[in-house]
Amino acid sequence: MSRLLPVTSSERSRLHPFVVATGDASPRDQRDLMERPFFSLAKAKRTTPILYEAAGARVEVFAMPEHGMATIWDADVLIWAASQIVEAENQGLTTSRFLRFTPYQLLKAVGRATGAREYKLLKGALTRLQSTAICTTIRNGEHWRRSQFSWINEWEECVTRDGRVEGMEFVLPEWFYRGVVDRSLVLAIDPAYFRLTGGVERWLYRVARKHAGRQRQGWTFDIPHLHQKSGSLATLRSFAFDIRLIVHRQPLPGYRLRIEREGRHELLRILPIDLSTAPVDKPVETLGTSGTHGIGTSGAALSGLREREGQLTLWPEGKIRAANLESNRDSNFCLRPASVENSSESSRAPKLSSEKTTPDTTFRKSGFTDDATSEAPLPFV
Repeated sequence: MSRLLPVTSSERSRLHPFVVATGDASPRDQRDLMERPFFSLAKAKRTTPILYEAAGARVEVFAMPEHGMATIWDADVLIWAASQIVEAENQGLTTSRFLRFTPYQLLKAVGRATGAREYKLLKGALTRLQSTAICTTIRNGEHWRRSQFSWINEWEECVTRDGRVEGMEFVLPEWFYRGVVDRSLVLAIDPAYFRLTGGVERWLYRVARKHAGRQRQGWTFDIPHLHQKSGSLATLRSFAFDIRLIVHRQPLPGYRLRIEREGRHELLRILPIDLSTAPVDKPVETLGTSGTHGIGTSGAALSGLREREGQLTLWPEGKIRAANLESNRDSNFCLRPASVENSSESSRAPKLSSEKTTPDTTFRKSGFTDDATSEAPLPFV
């Protein structure tokens, strides 16, 4: 007599679906994702793990060789999900980790085209988000020391007989969802973020928005610390060169970048300007500096995205916490007014990866280049 094996039900069957009714929402980003290296900065497949630790908070990101690590472009899916959850709660609607939507809504909201190729690339992004494993001690509870999850627990598409995708569903992890419904852990970002063409400049904008905010004197990093904070697989020299190119082009919406020197140390100062189209924190009359002795590994390459229209503000000003300085104090190893972390702190960080830092060239045949000024519009690759 054969024994019947128990059937494991889908997590979606136990959650109330949050049906996304519109694609219009002011972009919102999750603070923890903005300041730590959770994503690959390269379009080419990356399998080298990210290992980063600062101020007692540890981040480990692992990729499956078959799919590679989720990229900073794939993170647009999470930004869109966070934006929809915030908008729904502003309207008094019930939200859930289980989102039901049309691919058209997501693609239009993040400035992508809506052709068959973009739908296929979106599925690739969802696959990488699901297959990337994250272990972190950030926001751990009183009796819990580490959380492990994927950016998407599961996803499914509804397809007609002729192969046309009519709808999609996915389930977000509890760790990310809690970080979105807690409004102190979410920041508005400029819609122009989606037009940034390079992985490093996208990452740098998120760092600028999180740390500099609207503080009149901005925020200052030394370059070696930024290199570690990015988790880049590139050498420090290559990374510093990329930063200088970005400073020369000034592409970050709402911020002005400036290279400064303090003795033999090269510094990057990030100053806010009145160009942002989204609400931001109130200014703080102080200069903050960031420093850790963490270490990370990631990749950096450039791509392009299509332009999107400006969006209405859907989160009232009164509901946004005034200043992010306290969060910066908690999330950084060192905070000293009018100074930056000594680069010798960074030099003592242990190297956790032995993989060579050869630039990735896997996608050059599709029009990708290693030129930092490349403007070719490309979707989720």
